[in-house]
Amino acid sequence: MAIIQFPNDMKWGAATAAYQIEGAVDEGGRGQSIWDTFSHTPGNVKNGDNGDVACDSYHRYEEDIALMKELGIEMYRFSVSWPRIFPNGTGKVNEEGLQYYHRFVDALLDQGIEPMCTLYHWDLPQALQDKGGWASRETTDAFADYAELMFNEFNGKIKHWITINEPWCVSFLSNFIGVHAPGNQDLQLATTISHHLLLAHGKAVTRFRELEMEGNIGYAPNLEWNEPFSNKQEDIDACNRGMGWFIEWFFDPVFKGRYPEFMLNWFEKKGVSLTLEDGDLDVISQPIDFVGINYYTGSVGRYKENEELFDLEKIDIGYDKTDIGWNVYGEGFYKVLSKLKDQYGDVPIYITENGACYNDGVEDGQVKDGRRIEYLKQHLTSLSRSIEAGVNIKGYLTWSLLDNFEWAEGYDKRFGLVHVNFRTLERTKKDSYYWYKQTIDNGWFDME
Repeated sequence: MAIIQFPNDMKWGAATAAYQIEGAVDEGGRGQSIWDTFSHTPGNVKNGDNGDVACDSYHRYEEDIALMKELGIEMYRFSVSWPRIFPNGTGKVNEEGLQYYHRFVDALLDQGIEPMCTLYHWDLPQALQDKGGWASRETTDAFADYAELMFNEFNGKIKHWITINEPWCVSFLSNFIGVHAPGNQDLQLATTISHHLLLAHGKAVTRFRELEMEGNIGYAPNLEWNEPFSNKQEDIDACNRGMGWFIEWFFDPVFKGRYPEFMLNWFEKKGVSLTLEDGDLDVISQPIDFVGINYYTGSVGRYKENEELFDLEKIDIGYDKTDIGWNVYGEGFYKVLSKLKDQYGDVPIYITENGACYNDGVEDGQVKDGRRIEYLKQHLTSLSRSIEAGVNIKGYLTWSLLDNFEWAEGYDKRFGLVHVNFRTLERTKKDSYYWYKQTIDNGWFDME
């Protein structure tokens, strides 16, 4: 029997995002977001799916909180829909939206569950997109104003704040690769947006400090690991560029007050430059209390001239894959966390997303998702190794509590511990739900 044990003070949780679960897009005074526009444009989302109803958690949050309570989680990461608070992105506050989140947060607290609030999980108000979106510096100020309102409104209730979720996805996936809203394909635009996202983060942190808020604040980048195919320097360099796009590009400005030279040089070769104004990096590098890490996958890579953006060819060496096609690479989780400690010191870390897509259905009232359990075992073992190696892990929040609207993949891809029937909205606890509950209850699990 191989027991994987965790510290008694580690926080266990689960995570979701507003547009993926709430539904009720036309209720409670909510304005339109870029994901409403994007998902209703034919060809953008598989099957023509959209988040109009999603899991209907806007109406069913009490049922979902009861699932959390039974699961035994101590912390729940959710996001606020910006257009529920400011339907036009700025200006008049929608009190009905604020009161919804007050009811929701109060219901969490009544059950002894700590709310971890993400301010931006991709649902930019369409009204701001119409004025330039994240390509405009004005949006960074609008975000800071929205953040300040939320800090004041929920001071004492919410003590863990995340400014921006996965800035790589918001910038490069959405505006260079173009598969997420708003669907642009422009490397210069995406690079500019990446800077503005970090600036918005820094402005929100600045407001948080000025207001002397109770609690902690950080952000949540998504990371991957690229293992060099060989020890050739060109393979190592190619992998470092691929990882630098996720790691150094979004960490160095926050933790070191500068952009990484090797990435700036590479972008320059691609005809891309950054426009920095005086003081930008001082704002971005405001000290934060923790960093959220979202990790799902990694790969083996080698140098290949003109292969995609970084001359990096991904090699399939036979890893198992989840049902969304991502490699199961638990070892990469340990390596990423070790790299963060080596490069950025003893920063407190919450794992704010980690999980797997397996599309198992309900049979005889059960969902037998053993592959998800094996994925979680692999990754939690890597997390335990990281803790043993001295990485400052404060908590682990799995993605996701519920099957939900999986962005451009629509409803085909299921990440939840709880199965959702998207016709009836019935919730069914999966085998992984019960496994995770037992792990939380015990503080350990058996690898066998």
